[in-house]
Amino acid sequence: MSETGTTSLWWIRRDLRLMDNAALSAAAARGPVIPVFVHDERSEALGAAPLWRLEQSLRALAADLEARGLRLVLRRGDALEVLRALVAETGAGAVHWGRLYDPASRRIDASVKAALRDEGVTAESHAGLLLHEPMTVKTKLGDYYKVFSPFWRAIEPLGVAPPLPVPERLTAPAAWPVSDDLADWSLSGAMRRGAAVLARHSSAGEAAAWGKMTLFVEERASSYKAARDMVATAGTSDLSDNLAYGEISPRSIWATGQAATGAGVRGLEPFLRQIGWRDFAHHLMYHTPHMLEDNWREGWDSFPWSEEAEDAKVQAWKYGRTGVDFVDAAMRELWVTGKMHNRARMVVASYLTKHMMVHWRVGERWFADQLIDFDPANNAMGWQWVAGSGPDAAPYFRVFNPDTQLQKFDPERRYFRRWIAEGQRDAPETALDFYEAIPKSAGLSPKAIRPQPIVGLKEGRERALAAYSARS
Repeated sequence: MSETGTTSLWWIRRDLRLMDNAALSAAAARGPVIPVFVHDERSEALGAAPLWRLEQSLRALAADLEARGLRLVLRRGDALEVLRALVAETGAGAVHWGRLYDPASRRIDASVKAALRDEGVTAESHAGLLLHEPMTVKTKLGDYYKVFSPFWRAIEPLGVAPPLPVPERLTAPAAWPVSDDLADWSLSGAMRRGAAVLARHSSAGEAAAWGKMTLFVEERASSYKAARDMVATAGTSDLSDNLAYGEISPRSIWATGQAATGAGVRGLEPFLRQIGWRDFAHHLMYHTPHMLEDNWREGWDSFPWSEEAEDAKVQAWKYGRTGVDFVDAAMRELWVTGKMHNRARMVVASYLTKHMMVHWRVGERWFADQLIDFDPANNAMGWQWVAGSGPDAAPYFRVFNPDTQLQKFDPERRYFRRWIAEGQRDAPETALDFYEAIPKSAGLSPKAIRPQPIVGLKEGRERALAAYSARS
């Protein structure tokens, strides 16, 4: 067989890494590898912060590939048409990629696989996004799981396949196809001046991911259970964006956690359970894809939520001007870092959907635009869990009180001072970064006076409980 016949395209999606990459390993086993990222309808639809973060990940991967004698080929357009064109240009005999489980990806994958195989090209998708693929985890009756606890009990004893090493040999093709220039895509354009702020608070790439993993195991794991909810404490792994772009695999995280536990490190079980929660979100998205857009539970379509995304109170929520300290600090953390502490995510979601009585879709779409760790399954399930309309939902009577939550999880108010500049004589850089990140048109100033709550906590709780009780 000629070299071109043994050449494979490694079609990169949410697996921007070299270690534990089944698609890359399969391509490398055949012969020369051409890594390719296609900027198609799915990435075109990403929000401003996810697009910015994607650009950082692509740059990091391109550098890693270059160090091993390969190039990252960038093309824009319909995935099938781009892959067909590359097969024709390079004579590649195979295309390998990692599976995704959202409806759009499943549709595209099926069409790509069928068309390429009909044309005599080997087309194979591979596992690697999750610990266990959604179609492989079933109840005793052969159904999918609807509640996390039994799902976790089902997957915990299954074992996880060991991560694959980086292929020993990565061979370049005799000639490289033409690639787009990443700068020409302007993926950071929508972030405007906020891009420089995000860059100060995030790190992309496989090496950065492994650095965080090592730091977590060595310094934070033993205190994770107690520290993970303390919003001013660096008690988590901070891997959410690296995991979202596949710069580190869940199997690698699992294997590292198991090895550390075997070596005597304590406290990793609740952390690994969070990786299981991510699997559960994708499990539900695979089996009930309507959860991305619609209420997961029946009977919620008539609930009296507002969907006025441009309402003045919603705008105040987005810009951290609700007058509720915990909510405002968290929303500003999101503007500055592109992330938000998980405890804070629950509080801001509860305030929007319960105190403000705004539809979870409004918040879900805002997060989809603002989060550098955006994951469609996690985002939709998280919002619906808090709102009450989703799987494993918080009971309708669980209305988080932001003030008592802040007192419990930020008793010294360090988190509040870190992100809210108003009222501080010498506000920290993190709080001032907010004003650099937001559009100038917002007209906000660190010298402004803190607003009164747009919805009182007692008033909002009572209104929410009345509405939730009326539907039950």
